[in-house]
Amino acid sequence: MENEFEKVWQNCLDVIRDNVNQQSFKTWFEPIRPVKLNGKVLTIQVPSQFFYEWLEEHYIDLLKKTINKELGPDGRLEYSIIMENSYRSTNPYTINIPAVNAKTKNPPVSMPIDLNSNSIKNPFILPGLKKLNVESQLNPNYSFDNLVEGDCNRLARSAGFAVANKPGGTAFNPLLIYGGVGLGKTHLANAIGLEIKRNFPNKTVLYVQSEKFCHQFVDAVKNNSHNDFIHFYQMIDVLIIDDVQFFAGKEKTQDIFFQIFNHLHQTGKQLVLTSDKSPIELIGLEQRLLSRFKWGLSADLQVPNLETRIAILEKKIYADGIEMPKEVIEYLAYNITTNVRELEGALISLVAQSTLNRKAITLELARQMIDKFVKNTTREISIDFIQKIVSDYFNLPLELLKSKTRKREVVQARQIAMFFAKNMTKSSLASIGLQCGGKDHATVLHACRTVNNLIETDKKFRVYIEEIEKKIGNQ
Repeated sequence: MENEFEKVWQNCLDVIRDNVNQQSFKTWFEPIRPVKLNGKVLTIQVPSQFFYEWLEEHYIDLLKKTINKELGPDGRLEYSIIMENSYRSTNPYTINIPAVNAKTKNPPVSMPIDLNSNSIKNPFILPGLKKLNVESQLNPNYSFDNLVEGDCNRLARSAGFAVANKPGGTAFNPLLIYGGVGLGKTHLANAIGLEIKRNFPNKTVLYVQSEKFCHQFVDAVKNNSHNDFIHFYQMIDVLIIDDVQFFAGKEKTQDIFFQIFNHLHQTGKQLVLTSDKSPIELIGLEQRLLSRFKWGLSADLQVPNLETRIAILEKKIYADGIEMPKEVIEYLAYNITTNVRELEGALISLVAQSTLNRKAITLELARQMIDKFVKNTTREISIDFIQKIVSDYFNLPLELLKSKTRKREVVQARQIAMFFAKNMTKSSLASIGLQCGGKDHATVLHACRTVNNLIETDKKFRVYIEEIEKKIGNQ
């Protein structure tokens, strides 16, 4: 039998579902669990402090309205964080903070550090220089200003910006940013560092590739300056390590980084890490290190959708002072779907072709360049691309195809797009449904069955499918 508090929360979810998009609902509301109802106070359990802070920042008004609708004007909401130990009560709309035990997770690392000492060797010092000279090693071109925000990076970017405004003072320490090649991990990591330098000029910020860290450690061992190496890194206020997956299999390096990590974390310093995989997928790293990576927030970067790819190109073109027809920009965005790096590479190639051959940038030149650009690689068909072909075939606006309208002609076109997306892409049913009007996986399966039935029974419909298939294959 359903408890009263579960019933109240389910009624709240029914209202919330109609006021946020499906992805936001799945990310921020499905993980919440109702705990108890005490009079007019509903207690809900959230996975982390960051989760709570995000709800308070972005959905507090919606939560208040739904609670008041269910429990009346005196209705209140309390939170509990999943951590360890017991919880204590707090005021309405505030967080239940776990009681602190006398036992700490990690005893402090006892290593005396004299910040004013010049005897500590700096692994970043240039040959011939004798003084301590800590440069941030940040790339000034990788700032927040030229990082285009989209659904693919919104969580990671928001978390990064929060860290930049309060380094070491947020719930997401460490901040681990992970994702595939060319999706902007290095850009975002540098942007965080640059923003911290701008906001807190006196803080020592250091960006370092994990491979460079490994090489420095090897040199320190050879030169018998092992302690100096540790002391130097413990002096850093904000340490940014790029591509931590390269620590895999290097036990001594992991051991040293473990010591540095513990010291920085316990002294309130900020750590920002990047990886090509989530912590749970990282192989070859010690469990004690992986567990620390999970203390803060792990935020993933995904492949940018069509709108984000167009925005990236437009920003790049504007910054470089290039004039380009909108149809060419859209053509590039539709055809280069794998990552941002390849998208920018295609743009550079097109501009180079235009400049070297003294030709205007046209759609035809873009087609020729794209054919060469993807000639030796397997061409990946995207859901966006399929939707564009289908909407053009039926002479429907693309926005209408992606909407939730139930008009018969739009529904059929949407079902056809789902059918081809399932058969021609590697996307999950949930992902296809999300991009085709915010539908669920069951709707996608129903659409595919409907299209298959019509192919077998309706000759005219079968012609539609064959013609659209040719258009997708020939583009």
